[in-house]
Amino acid sequence: MSSRGQWFADITLARSLRYALLGQCAIAAAVLATDLLGQWPTGGASRRDLPQGPVSPGDQWREYDPATVSPSYVRRDPAPGVETPANMPSRLNFSVMETENLGSLLLVTGQISEGDAEQFQTYLDSMDEVPAGVALNSPGGVVQEALALGRAIRRMEMETAVLPGTICLSSCPYLLAGGIARRVSSAASVGMHQHYYNTPGYLPAFLAVEEIQHGQGRTMEYLIEMGVDPGVMVHSLNTPPEEIYVLLDQELSDTRLATEILD
Repeated sequence: MSSRGQWFADITLARSLRYALLGQCAIAAAVLATDLLGQWPTGGASRRDLPQGPVSPGDQWREYDPATVSPSYVRRDPAPGVETPANMPSRLNFSVMETENLGSLLLVTGQISEGDAEQFQTYLDSMDEVPAGVALNSPGGVVQEALALGRAIRRMEMETAVLPGTICLSSCPYLLAGGIARRVSSAASVGMHQHYYNTPGYLPAFLAVEEIQHGQGRTMEYLIEMGVDPGVMVHSLNTPPEEIYVLLDQELSDTRLATEILD
């Protein structure tokens, strides 16, 4: 890396670490509080009322439901060739689709579960000809698995895309980051929120907080490795798990999570 590139990376990382500090403090306070109460937050926790429909600047928080195939904030129906399941699969499904502008793509649909990175590689190895790109339609899932999938995509030098009417939420943007080129339709939805890093519930609070911080550090390192501004994590750190922060086209471009916005 050139001295100028290293300087830029150092500045970006320093800024991102400052962004992350407040989020880590909030998470630490939550873990300590729940440890004192003797329980972790459950899905039954009360939720604030959030608007419906497409987002606009400053109005980007929506309810998050990983089982929802077509959330209300997605701006149009899926692109031709995208097979939308009646229910979001509990793990990733793979199929090949043809597009008019991007050619043959590997369509990846479903929640990201343990073992999906290995299945992804097995699927690619079984193909006579591997498509140049991956189209994503996922509400996210296991973070460590998403990072492994993203690295597999980069290792294969594949491009990534989020097509019109589809979603890439929670940990799915880490798959998007793996592409050597990253194209996102302005009629798609890419969103982030706080993640769980598989911290055992029996850990003392201070150890759980430490493991969460290690998880965040690994994620930031991954984004830097992929050429994405880790400052994008400020949106995940500031958004509770039951909500999703939907990124605007300008935010996707500014953080380099998208290298091209498609009409």
